[in-house]
Amino acid sequence: MSALPDPHAASGRRAIELQTIGMTKIFGSLVALEDVSIHVRPGTLHALLGENGAGKSTLVKCIMGFYQPTRGSVLINGKEEIIATPRDAHAHGIGMVYQHFTLVPSLTAAENLVISRAHPPAVIDWRKEIAGLEAFLEKMPFKVPLQVPVASLSAGEKQKLEILKQLYLDQRFLILDEPTSVLTPGEADEVLGLLRGMTEAGDLTILMISHKFREVTAYADDVTVLRRGRMIGGGRVGELTVDDMSRMMIGDTKIRERAARKSFEASKVTLELAGVCALDDAGLPAVDAVNLKVHAGEIVGIAGVSGNGQSALIEVLSGQRDMSEGQLFIDGQDFVPQRQQMAKYKVFGLPEEPLKNAAVPRMTVAENIAFRSFDEPPIASRFGFMSPKPMRKKARELIAAYRVKTPSTEEPIENLSGGNVQRAILARELSGEVEVLIVANPCFGLDFASVSEIRSQIMDQRNRGAAVLLVSEDLDEVLELSDRVAVMSGGGIHYVVPIAEADRNAIGKAMAGH
Repeated sequence: MSALPDPHAASGRRAIELQTIGMTKIFGSLVALEDVSIHVRPGTLHALLGENGAGKSTLVKCIMGFYQPTRGSVLINGKEEIIATPRDAHAHGIGMVYQHFTLVPSLTAAENLVISRAHPPAVIDWRKEIAGLEAFLEKMPFKVPLQVPVASLSAGEKQKLEILKQLYLDQRFLILDEPTSVLTPGEADEVLGLLRGMTEAGDLTILMISHKFREVTAYADDVTVLRRGRMIGGGRVGELTVDDMSRMMIGDTKIRERAARKSFEASKVTLELAGVCALDDAGLPAVDAVNLKVHAGEIVGIAGVSGNGQSALIEVLSGQRDMSEGQLFIDGQDFVPQRQQMAKYKVFGLPEEPLKNAAVPRMTVAENIAFRSFDEPPIASRFGFMSPKPMRKKARELIAAYRVKTPSTEEPIENLSGGNVQRAILARELSGEVEVLIVANPCFGLDFASVSEIRSQIMDQRNRGAAVLLVSEDLDEVLELSDRVAVMSGGGIHYVVPIAEADRNAIGKAMAGH
């Protein structure tokens, strides 16, 4: 593969150049990666795009030494190197910042940095270490409080600390896996902007796995797109449109068009949360006096950084967590989220991690789809006996209607891909008349085609007159689907605005608690 000119080539600059040549990884009969050659220029931010299963994780695991490639090689600064273990990668200056934090919450930032070294001293002179860390931070573009327990830091500070840890270990080629998934928009722009500054200074090279086109177009120099284990295309970001990158990612996959947003005039309040409070598992406040109304034919999207009470609120609404105070109302009637009342008021939902929270993994697809109707005709007789034949017939109909890819109705649902688990649960939840729909992070971790399908299904229900409460940590998703946007911070909702008046910066500040 011919090398592209390096805009940052200059004496004394420390950024690393990395290439993969014909990288291939085969697991048994599965070709996870096939003949992938990429060139990450020194001093650039290179975005790696692709749907789930495209081979992104396999590629970076081969670079990091977690996997040994079946064929292919890694070149560092033009020289072929053998990377047998992550320790070898670190020795060559390659570090990785993972999607989920790898910090020890009970230790301070300083303690986390010191113990990250390959050979920390047996007896630590903390006065000397703190002085050294402070000197190190003076050279860095961002800082974190050194002597505060990591558990007390914000998500943005933790992400900065993860990056600082790699720089402290003198890693000059960073692989970032969805680095902004837990950050507010303001924090994401700050972190990526500072990292971009380091690449432009020639101090750092970055390979970033991302699914956010806004961040790719704003901060990346180059992009590579993988699909089904092969490199499909790429190039300079400034020469590619978002449509170009989308087409490379999805190929000939047919994407369902979003239903147009239907207009509703003066619709009734269907779902009301009045002073809802709840405690977390440790008995501490998790949901703090939430008041919210959702009208028929409306999507209210709740935005927020992970860990601000959203999960507890969804658990309250689905009957998985008790309220400590407050009331729920549907059509003005007192509502308790139990199976009988959910059926009576036509309340349905898609919780986050549906395989964990809305399915029995080892039961079949047909059985999971029947959870809402197993005790009703035609599946149940008037004597209470279940009949598998109508259950499977109904499952086949819904599998076809919702395009669930499964070998059969009798396949354990845990064997399906994440997108198909989502579709199967949606098929169950949307198979009847829906008055209230409660969904949480419905597209987290899904590929481009599945995201489009599921968002279309949510919009369809809204257009049929359902009141939809959408909780999502993906602000773009909230802004795309919602009629009104609410922000949850510290367990409470203190900011609600119609979508026409929504301002990304104001929402970001509200997410950060301002």
